[in-house]
Amino acid sequence: MLPRYRCLVALLLQWLVMAVAGPVQAQPGAPNHIAAALRVEGPAAPGSTVMVALEMKPAKGWHGYWSNPGDAGFGMTLKWYQGDVAADADFGTPLYPVPDTLLIAGLMNHVYEHDYAVLVPYRVPAAARPGSVLPIAVKAQWLACTDAVCVPEQARLEAGVTVTAPGAASPASPQFDQWRARLPAPLGSPARIAAAGPVLRLGIPLPQSVALERPHVFVADEALVDYAAPQEFRRQGDLLVVTLRRNPAAGAGAAPAALHGVLKLNRAGDGVTFTAAPGAVAAGGALVAEGADAPSTPLVWLVLAALAGGLLLNVMPCVFPILSLKALSLARAGESEAEARTEGLAYTAGVVLACSALGAVLLALRAGGSEVGWAFQLQDPSVVALLLLLALAITANLAGVYEFAVPGFVNRASSATGGTGSRSGGANGAFATGLLAAFVATPCTGPFMAAAMGAALLLPVAEAMLLFVALGVGLALPFLAIAFVPPLRRALPRPGGWMVRFRHAMAVPMGLTALALAWLTWRLAGPVILALELAVALAAGLLLVELGRRQRRGAGVARLGGGGLVALGLAAALVPVAIAPQAPAAARDGLPSQPFSAAALAQARASGKPVFVWMTADWCLTCKVNERVAIDRAETRAAFAGAEVVVLKGDWTRRDPEITRYLGAQGAAGVPLYVWYPGPAPAAPVTLPQLLTPDSLVALTQKVRS
Repeated sequence: MLPRYRCLVALLLQWLVMAVAGPVQAQPGAPNHIAAALRVEGPAAPGSTVMVALEMKPAKGWHGYWSNPGDAGFGMTLKWYQGDVAADADFGTPLYPVPDTLLIAGLMNHVYEHDYAVLVPYRVPAAARPGSVLPIAVKAQWLACTDAVCVPEQARLEAGVTVTAPGAASPASPQFDQWRARLPAPLGSPARIAAAGPVLRLGIPLPQSVALERPHVFVADEALVDYAAPQEFRRQGDLLVVTLRRNPAAGAGAAPAALHGVLKLNRAGDGVTFTAAPGAVAAGGALVAEGADAPSTPLVWLVLAALAGGLLLNVMPCVFPILSLKALSLARAGESEAEARTEGLAYTAGVVLACSALGAVLLALRAGGSEVGWAFQLQDPSVVALLLLLALAITANLAGVYEFAVPGFVNRASSATGGTGSRSGGANGAFATGLLAAFVATPCTGPFMAAAMGAALLLPVAEAMLLFVALGVGLALPFLAIAFVPPLRRALPRPGGWMVRFRHAMAVPMGLTALALAWLTWRLAGPVILALELAVALAAGLLLVELGRRQRRGAGVARLGGGGLVALGLAAALVPVAIAPQAPAAARDGLPSQPFSAAALAQARASGKPVFVWMTADWCLTCKVNERVAIDRAETRAAFAGAEVVVLKGDWTRRDPEITRYLGAQGAAGVPLYVWYPGPAPAAPVTLPQLLTPDSLVALTQKVRS
């Protein structure tokens, strides 16, 4: 049961007891977990207003809630009395200090984990007699929670208001001044709100000189926004534009008639209150450096992590098919020093350009409200269909069916060994190879890369792009080193007849890549689209055979090859657009699991059992290797069954906003991601390595049993 509903049941039961048996007095030695007291600021004249405060002091590890508690919890309810007579009309709207965020199992709560005070204005009756003391009381009910349990609490609090003569001065109260300073200040100008599909854009007038440190918008109106979704802050001069994800249950229609909230400005708890009315709010602006979810790791370490992640991509299982192309380039890099350096730089330029372009598109899509992550291109059936044709063309080229100048080095290999290829390519071919290598090598994240790419989605554009560039440099680093370090080049074998045999051998992994892309097309779009794409691929294969036949006769092939391949590429890309994709029946997993959702995670953690969150995608070869090596094993199934582990599987093959948000919350930009929850909160989750060993998961269950 979710914490919100567990707490609701408990609160309803207590209210039922109160209604039947009357007020329940706390037992001696069992005080509330949040101690409460009613304070009065000072004497007040008849007809004037005085501030009263509910002083709340949570015990260590406990917290209370803001007026809108967020995804879980309940706000405080107050019933006021003057003497024994109900007097709610004499008391104004409660004023809350700026709350903090608390994210537990994907649920965002608005809480106070420290002492706080809720201020309420009280209007002294005009008929009150000077010199008298008016007894006031409040019957307060609130929810006190830890990360694991919630307890409904209540108290009847009493105080007295001394009535002074009209015009008499009231002494200052330093305590109330401190509490008043913690209240959000009212915004001097009206804010605007506009709907943009799945998001709401807030335009909050805020001077550009106001510094922002981990800002956050707390929406007072319930069920309008997704509280746990990342918030984006951009400056347009003296206007702060905040993008909020809408609550899926609220629909995606027009903007609400009004939105009330608090903008937290910094970690110290300063904030402003605002009311937003419908109006135009333009997108864009300079991204604020430190949003509430901004990474705290220094930029230099993130750059080094991106560099190391790109370097390790060269040995990741998901990158192996493209290694066939790189291997031939390495094999002939020693032909001349000048040529090797030129091609090394060209190859690096291609890799960096591809990584930067993918990063720019990714940031643009997220700025527009799309929940996408790294390797988003492999979630589009049209892109996968084009990659399928490209893998087929490369396979046929490596197998010697035809010759093609891109990626260039293939023809050099053929020429060096008496083949039919021309000597075109060079720097242009190396550049094209770099583009292709980076585009195909990015479906997976590896060690170091996950943290860097996760941070890139939260940093300002310039710093985020620096990380994408560093990723590309890391991916190209081995080839750059070979190009500029002569001993490394001299260690490579000389060109010769072996290159033809090696080239033909490398057609095998590229052919397997084409088969994997066909399988991914089926997983993304269903059997009908797969059949049509295979028909297009068959036509492309026949066209390539005809191109090779004409090349061997010395006939012209430019018109047939260029026009035919472009037409087939357009056909492959348009098939998923013309026909609605249909997902195939879900494949049976070796490890019994439930579909991942934030609600399922919260329920699983509340059960007290260990939880294994398993984020995967059909296009991620690293994921598939891990599943074969460590997850889909009889030993793992037996160990998980014995420890009663709840397995939640997130399939990110298709775009899933909820999974994307979870990945972002864990600091990951893509899959694979494996998170182990050894028990209920507050037990801290453990992020597992992205490369699992056969006994990785079994060892986790042994720790639980011990």
